[in-house]
Amino acid sequence: MTRPIVITGGGTGGHIFPMTAIAEALQSLGEAPDELRYVGSQRGQEGRLLGDGPIALTLLPGRGIRRSLHPQALAQNVGAVVGLVAGLLRAVVLVGRWRPRVVVSVGGYASFPVSAAAVLWRRPLVLVDLDATPPATHRLLQRFAALRCVAIGTPSSRTVVTGAPVRDAVAAIDRSEVARQQAKAAFEPAIEEGRTVIVVMTGSLGASSVNRSVLGVAGLWRERTDITIIHVTGRRDEAWVREQAPTTAGLDYRIVAFADMVPLWQVADVALCRAGATTTAELTAIGLGAILVPLPGAPGDHQGENARALARAGAAMVLPDNELTPEKLAATLSFALQEPLHTEMAQSAKSLGTPDAARAIARSVREVAA
Repeated sequence: MTRPIVITGGGTGGHIFPMTAIAEALQSLGEAPDELRYVGSQRGQEGRLLGDGPIALTLLPGRGIRRSLHPQALAQNVGAVVGLVAGLLRAVVLVGRWRPRVVVSVGGYASFPVSAAAVLWRRPLVLVDLDATPPATHRLLQRFAALRCVAIGTPSSRTVVTGAPVRDAVAAIDRSEVARQQAKAAFEPAIEEGRTVIVVMTGSLGASSVNRSVLGVAGLWRERTDITIIHVTGRRDEAWVREQAPTTAGLDYRIVAFADMVPLWQVADVALCRAGATTTAELTAIGLGAILVPLPGAPGDHQGENARALARAGAAMVLPDNELTPEKLAATLSFALQEPLHTEMAQSAKSLGTPDAARAIARSVREVAA
């Protein structure tokens, strides 16, 4: 049996897409699909997003710990701990059977069982820190890691600064003016020439506070004939967003639950997003300015740190979640679309991009595995 390179993480698309990017990069460097293996969570989206590909996928029990003292949260956390122990026990058996050349963790609660099992079996562990602040799993295990690949930080003997990985399809997006106009014309249905495109994307589940404010903006702008809003609501909120969507007279307002972001990033003039690592990595890789609304209460305020890093470089504007109103959001979007700010934000975003991050990580992983 081939000793695989195991890539683990998940729970959300923000972890799954970097797993895919690293796997693509490893294959480009000569690793065959049967020499790689994904491990994720039964409760996450890994089964849907990774299950049909050529790389074997193993799903373990478990769920994330809720950071709340509410009785319901405490009860759910008891179940989470039970699931975590069950996942760890199974991971210990699997890692002992596979004897992987290296385990690569991108974080998320789904990464803990296999990462911990790698430590127990003395298999090399590489931690990929996607955010400005390492996740709890990585803070716990970093002393045992052979190497850390960090998106932001300072290099050392066991730390290499690589940037955050993006998928090949994202890195290949052509956002030249000609390509963008062609993409708008080819979009289904086509986007009228002369319309400015705002893409809203707050994750696979969505962000209700952002979705409510975007609905309000659509109402305020219902007669605008120069704007297209593509509103990716997330699967959790799609039904009520559609139900409450205003009737528009001139505004091109499109609602989708979730989508491959590649064609949307291709046509976007500005983005409205949370500030997760994958999102900020993709925005900088393609050079797209954004309004960032960091997730309040994110562990270690990692989304706030990500957003502020882009804002300091002039690549984004930060709008706190607790300050969101339709009126303020509309004013912020209008400001961000003014020239020369709009062009300057895109240029600054591009200057921060590390489109080759996945290959840099893959090279480091192979060196550890050698």
